[in-house]
Amino acid sequence: MLQRTPLFDAHLRAGARMVDFAGWEMPLHYGSQLEEHRRVREDCGMFDVSHMRAVDVSGEDGTRFLRYLLANDVARLDAPGRALYSCMLDESGGILDDLLVYRLQGERYRLIVNAATAEADIAWLQRQAAAYDAAVTPRDYALIAVQGPRAREVVLSMLEGDARGSAERLARFAAVEFGEFFVARTGYTGEDGFELMLPQAGAEPLWTRLREAGVAPCGLGARDTLRLEAGLNLYGQDMNRDTTPLEANLGWTVAWEPAERDFVGRAALERQREGGAPRRLIGVVLDAKGVLRPHQTVLVDGRPCGELTSGSFAPTLGQAIGFARVESGAEGEFEVDIRGRRLPLRVVKPPFVRQGRPNI
Repeated sequence: MLQRTPLFDAHLRAGARMVDFAGWEMPLHYGSQLEEHRRVREDCGMFDVSHMRAVDVSGEDGTRFLRYLLANDVARLDAPGRALYSCMLDESGGILDDLLVYRLQGERYRLIVNAATAEADIAWLQRQAAAYDAAVTPRDYALIAVQGPRAREVVLSMLEGDARGSAERLARFAAVEFGEFFVARTGYTGEDGFELMLPQAGAEPLWTRLREAGVAPCGLGARDTLRLEAGLNLYGQDMNRDTTPLEANLGWTVAWEPAERDFVGRAALERQREGGAPRRLIGVVLDAKGVLRPHQTVLVDGRPCGELTSGSFAPTLGQAIGFARVESGAEGEFEVDIRGRRLPLRVVKPPFVRQGRPNI
């Protein structure tokens, strides 16, 4: 049986088309994926992301444990509320998951992990924590992402007193706690906004208030085209346990310094860095008419060299874009095979869209 978020009934009342996503019954769209995409780019939209899981880490060894567990270094979080993006690796350097980690207070941290990997992530965390004075505690919260040029204005209008002042002062990639209410200035769309975490019982009243304020409900379809335009990887497509950060254009998330810090997968990554990663992830644009889709074959100078990992029509650009994993040494004229037709691909550096405007 599929799992449901606390907002399931609200989605049905809004006319959502529901689909199976990683074992959760989630809204794909509420009528027009293109309109939902446009609302986020030009105004304000919201997403139910309660299928993602919050996991708290606490204990005297909280920092030491996470410095070993993650490829990025939580020691960089030098103040409460600061956040960073990291990959969690296995011993061979393969990506178990990509996640956000927030520093709360002292040795307390909060991780936000992907729905498809949540149970495996929690089991891995608990096994690794056994050697530390660190507790791993899954939390059952609702999570609503409000994104777009008007997102901060709308959310701030609903907060009062200290809560409003603290949220208004948040820098990007930072968060603040108010008891069980958690406000983070983060997102997965390339637009500014907040991700709001709260007890499940409060999810539908907040969702209703946001709708009354003119915030458009948006589904998984728009979330995917928005994140792709923003040049953001999707776990399970652009990376997985069979790829390393160096093969997923995520080398920037690996904190190599200080050299004495060991972390899970470091030795394997160092060998790959020294010898060269066999594959790399590139951004591509299809200037001809056609649609890019995952697993389409990519060729260089007429020879197969990899495949699309993500691909879609980009509403902001009016053309197809994607990510392709290709042989690291592949250079030349790139093409994609679409049902036997070979069409030229233009290689670009993501993001494809920056702050709502074309970047290619």
